[in-house]
Amino acid sequence: MTGDPALVDRGGRRYPLGEPRWHGDDGTPLAVTALGGLTRDDVDTTVRSQWRYAAALPLPIRRPVTLGEGMTPLLPLRVDGLELMVKPEWFNPTASFKDRGTTVMISLLAQQGVAEVLEDSSGNGGSSVAAYAAAAGIRATILAPAGTSPAKIQQSRFHGAAVELVPGTRQATADEAVRRSATTFYASHNWHPFFLQGTKLLAYEIWEDLGFSAPDAVVLPAGAGSLVLGCHLGFGELLAAGAIHARPRLLVAQPRNCAPLVAAFAAGAAEVAPGQWSATVAEGTAIARPVRDREVLEAVRVSGGDMAAVTETDIGPATAELAHRGLYAEPTSAIVLPAIREFRRRGALRPGETVVAVLSGSALKASDAVARVLAAGDAAPA
Repeated sequence: MTGDPALVDRGGRRYPLGEPRWHGDDGTPLAVTALGGLTRDDVDTTVRSQWRYAAALPLPIRRPVTLGEGMTPLLPLRVDGLELMVKPEWFNPTASFKDRGTTVMISLLAQQGVAEVLEDSSGNGGSSVAAYAAAAGIRATILAPAGTSPAKIQQSRFHGAAVELVPGTRQATADEAVRRSATTFYASHNWHPFFLQGTKLLAYEIWEDLGFSAPDAVVLPAGAGSLVLGCHLGFGELLAAGAIHARPRLLVAQPRNCAPLVAAFAAGAAEVAPGQWSATVAEGTAIARPVRDREVLEAVRVSGGDMAAVTETDIGPATAELAHRGLYAEPTSAIVLPAIREFRRRGALRPGETVVAVLSGSALKASDAVARVLAAGDAAPA
């Protein structure tokens, strides 16, 4: 690590790491100041979870709240002649990548003495916070859009969280959570800076999976962009430590029905613009106003990456194609498959490169979305 780490808002004001807070005094999201990263000698190989990279965190966590997250497989996948690899993140305890961020965020909040938290989610984030809050003995309230897949809601409730369904869009749920944060600590996977400190450990894991080297590119789905920012942070720290020689290109997919980041990227804008977006079967990416939009766009540009919007008519067939290859990914994850084909068409992916695609969550938790795919006739084998 370099210097004394602290939290910093967009205006440059610094805050102590030990203070429970989720935004800056200027109302902007917080980040941890730059860290120096790890080398392979810093990996604790006696730990069989992503906590083997705990030395990469900005402060010591005395008692991690862990359910065994991380250490997901890296599997081969051939797409139209491209030899790729995929990380199926449903091997995490609550069946999505969100556990990577939640374990670190909840561990910190437990260490800080927070007894009750509020979270808003389209499903996976909520069920993850519910599980880890239960493990930590922290009371949790989860706000979710009324149209959220029932399996995700059921999981949160069974972990003991109070779940309230909010009418309207995913953004309406986020807005309601911010209003309620005046009375309950807001443990938001989109706002809390230590959630990203957990998701960045995915980059460290990919690095170790590949024999302590970086891929040429990583393909990711994005709603709020925590996977994108996690990979940006993790690979950036590895570069600073001299453990890799170049950042991977970050190639990001969103559904065309709700693609504010793609639109801003294509326009060369620094942040998303207000827009009218429609419902998508890729429910986990339906974020109209990503909190960290500036940071996500900058991360993709710094990496030399690209972004693509996937049509709704391509999402169902992609979900089915992966399932027919044994990968039961929710539609939110499956958007990476048509995006891979688009990136190859553009030349952003090339044969012979080392490419990792992240499948963020399981279709077992998106039964309604999969049922809509089946009803639309999109499930025939390719």
